[in-house]
Amino acid sequence: MTDPTTTHAAESKADDKPATKPEVSFEDFSRLDLRVAKIIHAEPHPNADRLLKLQLDDGSGTPRQICAGVREYYEPEDLIGRSIVIVANLAPRKIRGEESRGMLLAGSDAPKGSDTPRSVVLMTPMGEIAPGASVS
Repeated sequence: MTDPTTTHAAESKADDKPATKPEVSFEDFSRLDLRVAKIIHAEPHPNADRLLKLQLDDGSGTPRQICAGVREYYEPEDLIGRSIVIVANLAPRKIRGEESRGMLLAGSDAPKGSDTPRSVVLMTPMGEIAPGASVS
């Protein structure tokens, strides 16, 4: 006979693990263009309470705009000058009327059963590196 406390404890530990997504091949992963970009301007998205509009220097010589759902975690002025990691080859799309040409990478800690993280941490290089540097 199994001990119900042991079974419950094992289920609780399994529930605490972060959800995983399906496995991808190395070829699929290698199709991503991960790059360092420097935030040169940040402002609230005019049509979305949770989004910031970020203008980035991605090393291409042309500013890149992305929309990111980090408005409740970061003040726009605190982001200017920071280097972040972006997915540069994500297909452009309109988000609430503004074009977004990429996605920043960030970690979050949403409690189980919630869509709202307690905190969001931007993925940044540990040292100085030029905008446009490849991340692998």
